[in-house]
Amino acid sequence: MIMPDRRLVIVVRADPVICGHSGEARNLAEVALTRGFTDVRLLTWPIPTLQAAGLPLKPLDRLLPYSPGITVERPEPVGDYRVPDGRHLAGLTGRLVELLAEGVPTTCLSMYLVPHTTVVNDAVTAVRAAGFTTQVHTVAKAVGSDVTNVIASCLRDGRFGAATVLFTTFLASDELVAVSEYTRDEIVASAEQVDAHCGTSFAEQCRRRVTVSYPPIDTSAYLDLDPAAVDEALARRGLRRGGYLLFLSRVARAKGIYDLVIAYGQMRCRDQVELVVAGTGPALEHVQAMSKEDDKITFLTDVDDDEKPLLMAGCAAYVLPTKPEPDFVETFGIALAEKMLAGGGPIVTTLTGGTGEAVGDTAVIVEAGDIAALADTVDRVVLEMSAAEKLDLEVRARAYAMSFDRGAVFDGLFPAPEPAVMAD
Repeated sequence: MIMPDRRLVIVVRADPVICGHSGEARNLAEVALTRGFTDVRLLTWPIPTLQAAGLPLKPLDRLLPYSPGITVERPEPVGDYRVPDGRHLAGLTGRLVELLAEGVPTTCLSMYLVPHTTVVNDAVTAVRAAGFTTQVHTVAKAVGSDVTNVIASCLRDGRFGAATVLFTTFLASDELVAVSEYTRDEIVASAEQVDAHCGTSFAEQCRRRVTVSYPPIDTSAYLDLDPAAVDEALARRGLRRGGYLLFLSRVARAKGIYDLVIAYGQMRCRDQVELVVAGTGPALEHVQAMSKEDDKITFLTDVDDDEKPLLMAGCAAYVLPTKPEPDFVETFGIALAEKMLAGGGPIVTTLTGGTGEAVGDTAVIVEAGDIAALADTVDRVVLEMSAAEKLDLEVRARAYAMSFDRGAVFDGLFPAPEPAVMAD
């Protein structure tokens, strides 16, 4: 028996973008090397393009390296200034055509339907039309921004033509995946609205074909943290174990950062714990301006992947009061699951979108948007919750989050093929 060479190509916004799904791509790529894929590639955007887009980015000089066997490709755009848009898509699509034309059996995973699934579909169509011999299997994974931003804006603005293109693009893939049950339900509900307006049959197809694959997490990066390493990391930041509340996420209105800063001003526990806001995002400068008179709020904009679990493990509580906004709803909450693995103080969050799937019954829940309740809840966690209660939450949270281990998620998403049998 022989196993043929196999290639996995993931088309995604990869590092240095601060996004849980770039972490997903990294984790799937790393596991692929242990599952018989001999060539793993991340097809993504040139760094200057990501910078120009205004996306929150990690420090470029501290990005974690990928394992040997994983190649990150950032194709240059095709054409010049006379092509006002689509130049980078042409570069991505053209490079994928070159890879598929080599004839290596290939699995293509696209994360973000717009525009990455379009890239994969166009490349597969071109390769087949050109007559190249290729074996390709396509998987399209709908993540939060696909549903709560792109589809939602199409429906809100009555742009049913664009919605039709999005659903036909999604359904053209061999396999359809959603990042959570909440996301799957939202896809079906959105398809029903398009069907009602256009007479299409998208909802039935989505209901039948879309499965769920939760975000894969490298659990080993969060388990069994060295207490001395935690203390050293905190000391470098002027922090002490149990002496701070932690908000570590994209700094954006939908993540509840404004609610948290206002609530912190009302908390009784602020005499015992400072507030650490770790991350960057569109609301960062405004929130910093709001907080300039409060010397108990610290902003960390340069936290890397190594430091993140250490900050999580040392906090008195991790607070993510995410809330639904017109342009974003939390469809899972990868940072919540990472915090559950790292240990430390309890999680305080909301049941918004798919966060309930991320935390199960292992977090302290507050109503989204209720600032007074948020202040009271954090006070209760910090000032009144017993050590035994905190330990119980920590132990159960870690056990629950192990279901998101990247190996198990990978095997569910990419079942091992039957080995080829060589004829006598």
